[in-house]
Amino acid sequence: MIHRLIQTLRRVGINGFLLGLFCAIGLAALLPEVGSIDSGFPWKSIINVGIAFVFFFYGVKLDPEQLRSGLSNWRLHLLIQVSTFLIFPVLVYFLLQIMPWVDPDFKLGISYLSALPSTVSASVVMVSIAGGNLPAAIFNASISSLLGVILTPAWMGILGGGAEGEIDFWSTLGELTLKVILPVVLGIIAHGWLFPKIKDYLSKLKYVDQTVIMIIVFTTFAESFAQKLFSAYQISTLLTIAATMLGIFILVWLILELISKILKFSIQDRITTLFCGSKKSLVHGVVIGKVIFPDPAILGLVLLPVMLYHIQQLILGSILAGYFGRRKSVDSL
Repeated sequence: MIHRLIQTLRRVGINGFLLGLFCAIGLAALLPEVGSIDSGFPWKSIINVGIAFVFFFYGVKLDPEQLRSGLSNWRLHLLIQVSTFLIFPVLVYFLLQIMPWVDPDFKLGISYLSALPSTVSASVVMVSIAGGNLPAAIFNASISSLLGVILTPAWMGILGGGAEGEIDFWSTLGELTLKVILPVVLGIIAHGWLFPKIKDYLSKLKYVDQTVIMIIVFTTFAESFAQKLFSAYQISTLLTIAATMLGIFILVWLILELISKILKFSIQDRITTLFCGSKKSLVHGVVIGKVIFPDPAILGLVLLPVMLYHIQQLILGSILAGYFGRRKSVDSL
């Protein structure tokens, strides 16, 4: 019975990582003093080392040859990157002007969500399940992650102009270069000799990534709860934000479906466009957010829309990937 329940949860996108995030937030609510700045525990050092570790091995997993060979399908790549870094943020900017129901305190987080790069693992896995163009998904997810280190802070310099404190693009880029780009570059350099040694253990490395993210989420929300940041908001406010995230996901999905049909993409390329172009990375959201929003309390408010979007993109994405995959199986009979 328990095994059946686990399988059902996985089918709708609810996995151990997602449940771990809920547990991290719950633990932060119960024990805010443990994860707050005043706890005395060296959370910051642990997180910095963890981030470097995550992105070093991300670089190790990148295959330079695969990236070079993926350049040929330029229309598909261009649409996905334009969707991620132009259509999405511009659309959200204008939507926020006509959404009076969105609490102003969460508008910065929604803007931040719009500027984030696409996911890596989730996009690739869902494209694979749906029967899309898998090499293109790997290429675009990888390129998106690298571009996000530059384009996300650049967008926030524009979209976050009204936030408390100006976002210094160059200092942010410098810090992200040390924490993200440098480890990735070192990982790419080490790919040739290190990847063959660790490829059998790649499935285990994801647990390290997830642990680092859960630690960051725990400490961020612990500080928010310690400062009683969420006590001013009713549950209806949070439900409204969740519904807004769902609406944005569906709208972006429909726009990409329309554009890919106009461009007469094959069904494989259309699937890749839909999944890669509509996803946003929680990993990059947390890591880049730690740099752009150094105050953990503010970061907690910013990350809430990102996490709500992440949860819904996993659930809806899993359902849609299963639908495309079943349709492909029927069509091939």
